[in-house]
Amino acid sequence: MLVFFKQNLAFLSVPKTGTTAYELALRPAADIAFTKATKHMTVGKFHKRFAPFLDQTYGLKPERMAVMRDPIDVIRSWYKYRSPERMGDNKHCHGGVSFDEYVLDVISDKPSKPAGVGSQHSFLTLAGKGLPVHHLFAYERQRLLRDFLEQRFEREIEPKQKNVSPEIPAPLSPEVEAKLRAARPEDFALYDRILQADGVLRAYSEE
Repeated sequence: MLVFFKQNLAFLSVPKTGTTAYELALRPAADIAFTKATKHMTVGKFHKRFAPFLDQTYGLKPERMAVMRDPIDVIRSWYKYRSPERMGDNKHCHGGVSFDEYVLDVISDKPSKPAGVGSQHSFLTLAGKGLPVHHLFAYERQRLLRDFLEQRFEREIEPKQKNVSPEIPAPLSPEVEAKLRAARPEDFALYDRILQADGVLRAYSEE
């Protein structure tokens, strides 16, 4: 996560949404940068803990921006990232199971370590309710995201791909997709709202 005083902006880093590339491009301009274990601060933690600190310490109330990815594609990205081809025998490697098996593990009551990938809806909302984000972009609409940042920073921004996962076939059967949609309706509903808003949702809410 990066905070920019001049631009009055906080760029929150949702896992597996390509934000690392943007962070590398923008970090020299950041006044505050969270990395490693604190890089992926949830919107809820930012809203409840860090935003009050910024206000009280610096008199700053930055607009918040984040990126959300198609709920199926974000799990597929985790699947490739935690594959044997990339992780070997690491405890977070899924061991080469099929994508169907991985998705079922993700939505199970007790996901394994490799399938413990969380929920974008949970990351972006307050206890599943309020959405305290001023600019929420669809991952698939990169041009909108770049245009927004270039306007705010008044310069061209060219992110370079980082943390690219290996190319691994990951088909999802209709049956398992239906189970995923039934298990995580909030993720799909929020993503659909972004698409219906032409790729960027501006619906800040604390309730």
